[in-house]
Amino acid sequence: MITNLSPRDLRFLADLERVQQRISDASRQVSSGKRVNVASDDPDIVTELLQLRAAKQRNSQITSNLGVAQADASVAESALSSATQLMDRARTLAAQGATGTMDANGRLSLAGEVESILEQMVSLSQSQSAGRYVFSGDHETDPSYRLDLDNTNYGVDANGNQNGDGTGTGAGVDRLINPIQATRVVEDPAGGSFPVSETAQQIFDNRNPDDTLAPDNVFASLYNLRTALLNNDVNGINAALTPIEKASDHLNTALGFYGTVLNRIQSASTSAANYDLQITTQISQREDADVAAASLEMSQGTAQLQAAFEMQSKIPHSSLFDFLTS
Repeated sequence: MITNLSPRDLRFLADLERVQQRISDASRQVSSGKRVNVASDDPDIVTELLQLRAAKQRNSQITSNLGVAQADASVAESALSSATQLMDRARTLAAQGATGTMDANGRLSLAGEVESILEQMVSLSQSQSAGRYVFSGDHETDPSYRLDLDNTNYGVDANGNQNGDGTGTGAGVDRLINPIQATRVVEDPAGGSFPVSETAQQIFDNRNPDDTLAPDNVFASLYNLRTALLNNDVNGINAALTPIEKASDHLNTALGFYGTVLNRIQSASTSAANYDLQITTQISQREDADVAAASLEMSQGTAQLQAAFEMQSKIPHSSLFDFLTS
């Protein structure tokens, strides 16, 4: 390309463009607070920034999941704490009913209290957190059990009484979901995962492998104690004592499970918070501008431009024609 500009003028314009670009870059950093605003600002760092942002987003989701799990586990722990207290009361009632000084009317009164405990136990199995039934496992939108003292055989109402025969668990309680499973786990920032819940069946309606009632079945132990008290059956009351004690121990084990879960969630949440701070720091180190340095760059660049224009204005601009006619 032919130009009538001298090499000196071309150099001046090139230098001028470089200074203006420096000022523009510095100005953009000062206004945005970011050293990297677009990929062209630092192509080598863009891939790393994208990876860090993806890690931050994943960690944020993990933190959110841990928060939900913590809320559910807290509700479950509170419910089981109440359940263990109820079973302690049932043990006291069983011991009272087994004494030789208790008459039929007294045992009838105790039976009413045991029935109230069974009703409360079923209500605890329906505990909710933000609309989720915390003991319903994978069926968190539905309760697992309901009280139905007329149902005394070993049938099961599955999936909202699909069988249509109104049968129950053998403990005066209908099981509404069959099977009751809990496959939910939460992830920790290190990449591992752990279970955060047990089902109402595991806790309140424990079963043998053949689906018969286990000796520590909470519902069954309370139902059988109530029945023995209603019948003024001293032998039956004495027989109910051991299952009541085993059911109480079983509830304490479930309570311990949720205590462990809450500890793991707290530890994972702390790790997630620390990791988020670490990622945020790394992103800032790569992306954020040194505003003070950028401001100084703007000031120096502006001063250089002003000096360059002043010097350029003082340089003689004589042509060959001027020389020949002088």
